[in-house]
Amino acid sequence: MKKTIFVKIFGGYLLIVLVILSITFFLSFRAIRHHYIDTLTGNLKNLCSTLKLKISPLLEKDRIEELDTLIKKLGRQIETRITVINPEGVVFADSERDPALMENHKNRLEIIQAVRNGIGTSLRYSTTVKEEMLYVAVPIEKDGNISGILRASLFLNEINALLKNLQMTIIKIAVIIVAVLLLGAFLFSRNLSRPLKELGAASRKVDQGDFNTKVYLKNRDEIKELADSFNFMTDQIKTLFTQLSYQKEELNSIISSIKEGLCVLDNEGKITVSNESFRKIVQNDSVKGKFYWEVLKKIKFDELMKKVKDEKSSLVDEIEINSRTYLCNATFSSNKEEVVVVTLHDITKIKNLEETKKDFVSNVSHELRTPLTAIKGFVETLEETTNDVENRHYLNIIKRHTDRVINIVEDLLLLSELEEEPSSLEFEDVNLVDLIENILKIFDQRMKEKSLILKFNPDRNLPPIKADPFKLEQVFINLLDNAIKYTERGEVTITLNQNDNEVIAEIQDTGICIPREHLSRIFERFYVVDKSRSRNVGGTGLGLSIVKHIVLLHNGKIDVENVPGKGTKFIVTLPTNLS
Repeated sequence: MKKTIFVKIFGGYLLIVLVILSITFFLSFRAIRHHYIDTLTGNLKNLCSTLKLKISPLLEKDRIEELDTLIKKLGRQIETRITVINPEGVVFADSERDPALMENHKNRLEIIQAVRNGIGTSLRYSTTVKEEMLYVAVPIEKDGNISGILRASLFLNEINALLKNLQMTIIKIAVIIVAVLLLGAFLFSRNLSRPLKELGAASRKVDQGDFNTKVYLKNRDEIKELADSFNFMTDQIKTLFTQLSYQKEELNSIISSIKEGLCVLDNEGKITVSNESFRKIVQNDSVKGKFYWEVLKKIKFDELMKKVKDEKSSLVDEIEINSRTYLCNATFSSNKEEVVVVTLHDITKIKNLEETKKDFVSNVSHELRTPLTAIKGFVETLEETTNDVENRHYLNIIKRHTDRVINIVEDLLLLSELEEEPSSLEFEDVNLVDLIENILKIFDQRMKEKSLILKFNPDRNLPPIKADPFKLEQVFINLLDNAIKYTERGEVTITLNQNDNEVIAEIQDTGICIPREHLSRIFERFYVVDKSRSRNVGGTGLGLSIVKHIVLLHNGKIDVENVPGKGTKFIVTLPTNLS
């Protein structure tokens, strides 16, 4: 059950008042009772001291009957029970009972105290008169010896009646005090809890979205300061909420206007945000709150999402959805909620253009190869049949350019083959050191003609790698051919090393450096740094593109660096195992 501030404060006051009054009542009643008894004890002591003057002569003369008569008479006059006892505890006289019928009083507490201390008091239940009584006893002495003991006693029923009346009076006063205190506590608790209730009610309105709620209090205390702070807070919240609403509308407008499909996945894989383009792509208008595998049932997409979450990175892949191809970009956001932002860019037209381009290049290459071979054949025939020096010069130019076009066609066909049938590679265990040593024999003559020095620094403990030996030969032949082709003097250095499960091959020359602005494009088709030099040395502009394609098919990578003052370095990294 919920306890309000009013109940807590009022209940606390009530408890405190009741506890204080209970303790006060108990202690005051006990003190009053003790005071009355002490007063009566003093009165009885004085009475005993006065009566000793009349009793002592009779006791000394052993006039016991007269003594008993006197005691009974005095007891009726002063309404006090009087008893005279000898030192052995035998009762000589008693104002209420026949002394002969009374038991020995030697072991009574007040008698023992009177003999020892000169006065004895006791408060107990009397077995003789069957009532609670107060006893005071004093010794009667003669010549320093105790000749008897005088005891006076009073019934406590009168004292109890008096105390009971006093107790009722105290209770009535206490009730009045409690009522006044509780009234004050009620008013105080209500005045304290009322503004707090108003603040609570205002907070609930704010929670429901009513930011115009205000609390105005008349009192000048901390609660008013709290109310003023609350009013300021609601104004700030209203301003912030308005800004957030505007930003949210602006963000929703931006997201809706994005042509690419966009969705946001939480850490459980549920779609929290999506735009219209995404819903059109997946052909589902109600995707919010659903798991992505319920909306997009693609194994490739599921693998991409798992990989992004495991690696906590950004990945890009192509995914086919409803007969269209999309470039899927998944980015892991490392905030508290760990969401994944996914964009789907329709590249169907681009893929179709690529296919058209591939088909065109492949078909044109095939169509050009036959006439070019025929042209070369006729040129060679003309060279053999003519003796004219000028004609032979022109035929040589035609033959050289025909060979260059044939090389371009052959390279285009090779690229088309690698792109269309990447699975045609035949992988086997390849010793990279032996493969490069065999390739170097091809370039011995060219190295001698240009007076270049060849350095081969392999790690002889390299493990064999899984690769297509023929395609791998093409990689290193192209790279070595370029290194020799563009190096006029100096040396070409080949280094082979191992790093964990990778083999790293470096081909460095001392030729011309590739300008920094061209480094990012040298692996593009037909891209050449120096077009005039490329034509003179017979370059096709496709060699490095073929090299990169073959390396990627082996799950490797290729990089290029300029070594200031030394030339260019190509770095090929190949895994020892394709898995």
